[in-house]
Amino acid sequence: MKQILILLTAAIVIFSTQAHSRDTKHMLPIEAAMNSADFKEKLDPSIRFYFGNQPHPEVVKSYGKFVSNKKTNAFGKSDEAACEWVLLSAMLSLQDRVKAEGGNAVININSYYKKNTVSSETEYECHAGAIMAGVALQGEVVKIAE
Repeated sequence: MKQILILLTAAIVIFSTQAHSRDTKHMLPIEAAMNSADFKEKLDPSIRFYFGNQPHPEVVKSYGKFVSNKKTNAFGKSDEAACEWVLLSAMLSLQDRVKAEGGNAVININSYYKKNTVSSETEYECHAGAIMAGVALQGEVVKIAE
């Protein structure tokens, strides 16, 4: 009887976890996020961000490619709100890297979720679930001509 109870409990845990797990892929507009108050308040205006193949001034020096992989609590938030918040977190991480390296921009920023590159000038990739949302960005930290 005890073995049946243990098996039944294990089955409930396994199936309830699968029923509640979610990993919804979203492609969301970069511009809408960049124009939000949080982004304008927290991102340093002296550091420039260029997504995908957006044209940028001449590169004076490259400091290398860097990845920022961030997660945030999505519980009780819309997918879009959680994704925008975690995008900001990923961009702040890139901004910190720019400052540490002595650059002034990040170019060729791509979504890099689970190491899958998605290049876009207008959208970023975010994965949202019931509890967590995640964004991964990859970009080249550089000093551009001013």
